[in-house]
Amino acid sequence: MTDVLLFVPACFALNLAFGPNNLLAMTHGARNGVGFAFGASMARLAVFVPMIAASALGLGLVMATSAIVFNAVKIVGAIYLIWIGVKLLRTAPAVGAVAAGQVSSFPKALRSEALVAVSNPKAILIFAAFFPQFVDMSNYWLSYLVLGAVFLALEAVAIVIYASAGRFAAGVAADRLHWFQRASGGGMILFGLLLLFSRQPGRVAV
Repeated sequence: MTDVLLFVPACFALNLAFGPNNLLAMTHGARNGVGFAFGASMARLAVFVPMIAASALGLGLVMATSAIVFNAVKIVGAIYLIWIGVKLLRTAPAVGAVAAGQVSSFPKALRSEALVAVSNPKAILIFAAFFPQFVDMSNYWLSYLVLGAVFLALEAVAIVIYASAGRFAAGVAADRLHWFQRASGGGMILFGLLLLFSRQPGRVAV
């Protein structure tokens, strides 16, 4: 069976890696609270489930080897991240809204989490390139199920950590929350540009 003791720390390092979804969780945590951010991030986990299933079926290799598919998803994802970043930069300071207990639209937060997750081809490449290193080929489907469940559980822990960090930052510097919002917007634009100019990975051996 899968060497879980080796998989867990390596996987958690990937879960904790700073990226657009974790930045989004931090932003939602700062503006609307940890519970709101965690609830919105369930859309991310819901997107990851079929992506893990696709990887198990071998569709992840299509992303890794097809230049057309990879570039199409990459461009769409990059444009969306940049659009979110610009929108955050242009949004009025959220300090008053947070102080008054007014939160952003939860459906919009769900949609943002889902679209950011599905628009980044690197997510499915993680499932296609990282997971197979720990798969027990004699129990392939059970092994993939265990790997997927562990990944999603650790992703949920990472979400709470980032959302809590955002909320803490807002609590100690509530009057400077607009700067945090602008930094988040700049971060989204940066991630979009990095994604836009990222190179297609080579063929993954499994």
